[in-house]
Amino acid sequence: MKIGGLQKLTLIDYPGKIACTVFTIGCNFRCPWCYSAELVLPEKIKFQPKISEKEFFGFLKERKRLIGGVVICGGEPTIHEDLPKFVKKIKKLGYSVKLDTNGSNPKMLKDLIDKKLIDYVAIDIKAPKERYEKLVGRKINIKNIENSLGILKNSLIDFEFRTTIVPTLLKKEDILKIARWISEPTRLRQGFEGQGKYFLQNFRPEKTINPKFEKIKPYPQEKLIEIRNAIAPFFELCQIR
Repeated sequence: MKIGGLQKLTLIDYPGKIACTVFTIGCNFRCPWCYSAELVLPEKIKFQPKISEKEFFGFLKERKRLIGGVVICGGEPTIHEDLPKFVKKIKKLGYSVKLDTNGSNPKMLKDLIDKKLIDYVAIDIKAPKERYEKLVGRKINIKNIENSLGILKNSLIDFEFRTTIVPTLLKKEDILKIARWISEPTRLRQGFEGQGKYFLQNFRPEKTINPKFEKIKPYPQEKLIEIRNAIAPFFELCQIR
């Protein structure tokens, strides 16, 4: 696995667990507001310090009594064919695993779930489906995103949806479209016809792939609350992060 970073302790990235976060290198999207250019852009990846698997697993063996979970994010972890093998080695050490993904590889997601290699999934929803390609900066098959949503909704795994709200790209009407789209009930889970958890993340104008986005002023908290109140009925849980 190509590892470009390790956050040795996080109390917020894995709900209910003390965890660490490992960052994989490479991504198939080019979201201009992304904060991880050093993990996404080839010209910056070559200068990013790498961490070997030996070093990473040595760290996990030392911290078994201190942390209980591992968050795998990127970049985009599911572009790596060796992800299942990598996760299996983490699970063998007794850790719970959370996967952060853009949902573009439903086949990989289903494989990980079916083999019980992951315990929690966070899927980033970038835009209303009719605007996806424009916002992520790459040609994509929107059916892959929808298939990933369906896989999660029809599984018993714990999961969440989340969207980073960039004022120049997403308005209240866009978030309403996203909410209606991703909350379509396609599962019966523990007797509840639920639509999952959805978190709104305010944009941070710092270290973005497109430097122009560093000058964008985030939405005020009052605006986020207004948006949250409008979409809350669609979900089991809807909060601002």
